[in-house]
Amino acid sequence: MKPDVLGVLMRHFVLLSLVAIGGANAVVPEMHRLAVEVEHWMTDRQFAELFALANAAPGPNVLMVCLIGFQAAGIAGAVVATLAMCGPSCLLTYFAVRRWEKSRNERLKKIVQRGLAPVTIGLIAASAFLLARAAVHDWLGAALTAGTFVLMTATRYNPLWLFGVAAVLGLLGIS
Repeated sequence: MKPDVLGVLMRHFVLLSLVAIGGANAVVPEMHRLAVEVEHWMTDRQFAELFALANAAPGPNVLMVCLIGFQAAGIAGAVVATLAMCGPSCLLTYFAVRRWEKSRNERLKKIVQRGLAPVTIGLIAASAFLLARAAVHDWLGAALTAGTFVLMTATRYNPLWLFGVAAVLGLLGIS
């Protein structure tokens, strides 16, 4: 472990917590850049596997942050990364909601809500693209990814069923 890895985790995740509009999944590309490209704590494949594990587990999607911290610096890294990601955004949300509820300007509220929706969608779409790119290694993987995308957008199947099918295909060595 590098000497200042806990400081790096804290600095990056404090900043990410403040721009994670739509949740932790909205900043997955930046988490990937930090963990894979800059700090080399893991490979693309490990990142995609940790993402899948974090999203298959019950609970909030912020579990990904904990797993990155653990990969980088063990238990201490998991704790630091999680607190850095959750603390600032929780405080900001608390004060923003108090102010929001006191505001009587309904027009401004609607403008802000409409403005944040495309930002959130764009951030999450960037996350999906990055993870698909990291997970696809051959034509079969590309076909499975494209098929999953089509099923997710065209049907109302619960995503966990699709994860289950992908897990079975992986165990059978198909993907």
